[in-house]
This record gives sequence, C-alpha cells and structure tokens, in this order.
Amino acid sequence: MSVKQISIFMENKPGALLAMTTVLAENRIDMRAFTLAETSDFGIVRIIVDDVYKTCQVLKDMGFVYSISNVLGVVIPDVPGGLNQVLQILTEEDVNVEYMYAFQGGKNISGAYMIFKVADENKASAVLTGRGIKLVDQEALEAM
Repeated sequence: MSVKQISIFMENKPGALLAMTTVLAENRIDMRAFTLAETSDFGIVRIIVDDVYKTCQVLKDMGFVYSISNVLGVVIPDVPGGLNQVLQILTEEDVNVEYMYAFQGGKNISGAYMIFKVADENKASAVLTGRGIKLVDQEALEAM
C-alpha cells in the first residue's frame, strides 16, 4: 500500500519555488503534502498530489527535472505518543526511516497523517498494519 511521491529538483534561487507552484496552480493540481529540503545551490521539493500522471506531464512540459518514488502514508494515532508508537514498531522490526513529513488529512480519519520514506516499504507496511496502524494509499489521497 504505497503512495506516489514526486521529487522535483530545482535551483536554490529567488522565484524558483514560485515558478513551480505557479505551474501547478495554473493546471489546477492540488498538492496534498509538501516538503522542501535544500542545500546552498539546489533544493528538492517533495509533493503528494491529487493527480500524479497530470502533474508529471505538466512538469515535463515545463522542463522541470523530477522523479517518482513510493512512500508510505501513515495515519498517526491521535493520542499522546502516537508518533512514538509508530517509530517504536518500525525500530523493533529493524525498519530504517530515511525521512518523514506531516500533512493535513481528510475529515474522516482521526489522527495526523505522515509520509514515511523507509528502507523496506513492504516490511514497514506489513508490520504497521499487523500492529493496527492504518495506512493511506494513493487512491485515498487523491480522493481527499
């Protein structure tokens, strides 16, 4: 149960991020999640969108360099220590978390949403669902 994440590579300069978000806005692409990592010269924008195919076509047509990767969409239990619980399960099962970021979810799920990039997606998915942690797939994110 995975989610498609689009990583967009761009120069770290004024207006570069605006150019990318303008293209998405003009094409009525709705971002579900967004994070930005940067170095002094370049940045990586990671997004989850409502229409992966259309987004990739638009980015390609506008000359943006991007890649697609699978990530896990996880519903974090809405209790104190909810994230800690998820990280404990992954650690106990020796699943490495490469990075993660939060995003706003829909109205029908109680909890926070997080995107996890893990070393072993299949194992992480199996151990989390086996321990009662809900995952969100691409179709559910597109419907939000």
